[in-house]
Amino acid sequence: MIKLGITGGIGSGKSVVAQLLQLSKIPVYIADEESKILTNTSPIIRKQLTNLFGKDIYTENGLNKKRLASYIFNNPEYLKQVNAIIHPEVNYHFQEWATKQQSEICAIESAILFESGFNQYVDYSLIVYAPIEVRVMRVLARDKASREEIIQRISNQMPDEQKKELSDYVIYNDDSHALLPQIQDLLSDLSSR
Repeated sequence: MIKLGITGGIGSGKSVVAQLLQLSKIPVYIADEESKILTNTSPIIRKQLTNLFGKDIYTENGLNKKRLASYIFNNPEYLKQVNAIIHPEVNYHFQEWATKQQSEICAIESAILFESGFNQYVDYSLIVYAPIEVRVMRVLARDKASREEIIQRISNQMPDEQKKELSDYVIYNDDSHALLPQIQDLLSDLSSR
C-alpha cells in the first residue's frame, strides 16, 4: 500500500483535495480531527498531559482547551512537549488505521506534515498550494477572523515555499488550475509506482 501525506497552509484547500481523494475511493486520515479525539480518549496522552500540567488539564468533558492554550501560548517549550506527547500517538493511530484499509493508496491530511515528522511515515508527500492572497480571502470568507489574525496564523506556519521543496507532488489550488485533472494525474502516477 502507498501512503500519501497531504499538507498545505491555512486556506490552501487541502481539505477539499482530501475530500476529492475520498470521492476517488482513497481513504484519508484527517490528522487534526483524529488528534482531537485521541487527546480526549487516549490514556497515554491523558496521563502524560496530566503529569505535565496537573489534573485540571482535563474536565469531565475532556481536555480543558483554554487551560492548555494558556500554558502553550507564547511558551515554545511547553508546545514542544505537548507535541512530543500527541504526535507519536497520532502517528501510531494512523499506522494502525492504514493497515485496515482495503485500497492500494491511502492518505493522511496534516497541516503540520513536515513539522510533526509524519512525512517520515508516508511514501510520498503532496502540498496543496495557493498564493497567500487567495488563502487570506478564503479564510476571511470562512472564519470570523481579521485579515491581521489570518496573516499572523500564516506567518506561524512553515512557509509553503519550503513545503513545496520538501514535497514529491504539488497540486495548485489557485482558482486558475482545475483540481480534478491534477488529482487524476496524481493517482495515475501513484498507481504506476
